[in-house]
Amino acid sequence: MKTTLRVASAFAIVLGLVCVPATASAASDLPSGVRPVQGPVITRFDPPGVTWGAGHRGVDLQGSPGETVVASADGTVTFAGVLAGRGVVVVDHGVVRTTYEPVAATVTVGGVVGRGQPIGRLLAGHASCPATTCLHWGLREGDTYLDPLLLLGAAIRLLPASATPAGRTAAISGALAPAEGLMRPTIGQVTSPYGMRRHPITGVWKLHDGTDFGAPCGSPIRAAASGTVVAITFTSAWGNRLVIDHGSGAGGHLVTAYNHAQGYAVAVGDHVSAGRVIGAVGSTGLATGCHLHFQTWVDGRLVDPMTVLP
Repeated sequence: MKTTLRVASAFAIVLGLVCVPATASAASDLPSGVRPVQGPVITRFDPPGVTWGAGHRGVDLQGSPGETVVASADGTVTFAGVLAGRGVVVVDHGVVRTTYEPVAATVTVGGVVGRGQPIGRLLAGHASCPATTCLHWGLREGDTYLDPLLLLGAAIRLLPASATPAGRTAAISGALAPAEGLMRPTIGQVTSPYGMRRHPITGVWKLHDGTDFGAPCGSPIRAAASGTVVAITFTSAWGNRLVIDHGSGAGGHLVTAYNHAQGYAVAVGDHVSAGRVIGAVGSTGLATGCHLHFQTWVDGRLVDPMTVLP
């Protein structure tokens, strides 16, 4: 038992998994990344309900022994060695960090790596994939687990106070006529619009990067347009979060996100039609009450949802 506790403590210290309450989510500053190996996903992200609970804290990508593993994004190597008998590499990207195992490192601590740069060779023996060789790829923001596949989507970022929101985007989805725009994702009035404001909980003056719709907890959340669910995560700020990729149309490539939900009725990889119920309004994360925080990106650029909603 003492040995088990020492191993758990070592992981907590080296990978920075100590539970420190976060005051804001770094997920709004996720870097645009690449796959560390090119194989398909074998096991998807399934985060635990509590920090040390059971779950799958990353994704497993199929690979082959000796295959080159590359850094998902630009960053600095903060660990490259063996933990509990497994080769591990950790890369810090400023607001988040990625982990790779089992890997024989070809980089050293303190080294600066670029997106797509080799960091090691894939080793066999990962317990999650006994029948094949796979890479366990993780993503962390402080004490919060995130889905690494988020790095492969449209860049999600905060805009500076001086930025001008993008104007109305017509015919974003090929299935939508220019006059239709998107469907409202839930009932209720706008309680906090997109734009600069003082956060009601943290007191920080920053961009409110979406539109809040006030609705009773349990109210249905609907897909604003047809698309594919690409991520379901939990973060300290946004609480339960779901992201849909709607593909490209005449107006550009559209991605939407639905935050603070009680829970979701769909899974990553599901194709959803416009108007389908995908979850229920909640008050998870940094929220002062029941509401939906709705976000939109066009061609990787954050835009005011009300410029595309009816």
